[in-house]
Amino acid sequence: MIDLYFWPTPNGHKITIFLEEAGLEYRIKPVNIYKDEQFAPEFLRIGPNNKMPVIVDNAPADGGLPLSIFESGAILEYLAEKTGELLATDLRGRLDALQWLYWQVGGLGPMLGQNHHFNHYAPERIPYATRRFINETKRLYSVLDERLAQRDFIAGDYSIADIAAYPWIVRHERQGQKLEDYPNLKGWFDRIAARPAVVRAYEKGQAVATAAA
Repeated sequence: MIDLYFWPTPNGHKITIFLEEAGLEYRIKPVNIYKDEQFAPEFLRIGPNNKMPVIVDNAPADGGLPLSIFESGAILEYLAEKTGELLATDLRGRLDALQWLYWQVGGLGPMLGQNHHFNHYAPERIPYATRRFINETKRLYSVLDERLAQRDFIAGDYSIADIAAYPWIVRHERQGQKLEDYPNLKGWFDRIAARPAVVRAYEKGQAVATAAA
């Protein structure tokens, strides 16, 4: 059993998607970021960066005590290795997926997060920041669109690289983007959105948000 400390944000959805795809048994423990529950001392013991998601694997592969892991990229890599799913085992295929996973956690997520902040949450409008992060969003979308020109998924086969990137693209309208401007990216987006595990993951996220309302 895996305990998932979760809120329905892009980073949170990454983990529910993987767990649904892999068919792992898990239970959601909501961390309401709008009530600052990520700063609670009991949460900080497993999530020292006061960010969710965090998982606690109560049955780790080494047979030891429950194992807590924070940072969504590390969680995805751990779960892929634990299950042997959604990450290639050959050297080149594995590195292909991992470099795009790291591209997402180091670039796509932070830049799109800044786009959200300056366009929707900043207490004052800063035109330079707004332009900068919208332009960087366009660049990153274009990188992904080009990558998908000759393949259905980012690393060839569906993998944790796709699971990491997809939830951030879900919010494309809030980022000032139209998927029609990126035809390869749109095809990829539609393929993932139709996956039953992805549908279930987003339904569970909506249930968490509704219960907290």
